[in-house]
Amino acid sequence: MEKQLLKLVVNGQEYVLYISPKSLLVEVIRDHIGLTGTKRGCDTVSCGACTVMIDDMAVKSCSILAVQAEGRHITTVEGLEKNGKLAPIQKAFLDHGSYQCGFCTAGMLISCEAFLKENFTPTKEGIREGIEGNICRCTGYNSIVRAVEAVAKGDYREEGT
Repeated sequence: MEKQLLKLVVNGQEYVLYISPKSLLVEVIRDHIGLTGTKRGCDTVSCGACTVMIDDMAVKSCSILAVQAEGRHITTVEGLEKNGKLAPIQKAFLDHGSYQCGFCTAGMLISCEAFLKENFTPTKEGIREGIEGNICRCTGYNSIVRAVEAVAKGDYREEGT
């Protein structure tokens, strides 16, 4: 199959690639760009390990062709930190013991970040609904819910705000 020119903006950086038009976004992020925080899990859109944000909306990158993301802003877990400083949700995950084994943490962080962009005063039930597309086999979700609540309450702030 002939390769196609693709321009992606990932974590604010533009990448110009030649890929198969059938390449999934998760493959391009991991194998062509080299950002391995985004995990390839179930390949059935069930686990959420591959979750990234496209224009601030959580998307399972195993469910979308890379060409469908052209011209849109993609954020991976590596893009949450700014200038070497962890994002509030990342700090809260550490402080609340929400980081799990590491395999699903990146997708969970991205889902929580996208959820918080739309929900400024979430309830526990709302948080649970907001992250229900991410499966963690290591822990209960209570510590994750507490971390999201803490960020929503303002216990964590971006550096300089």
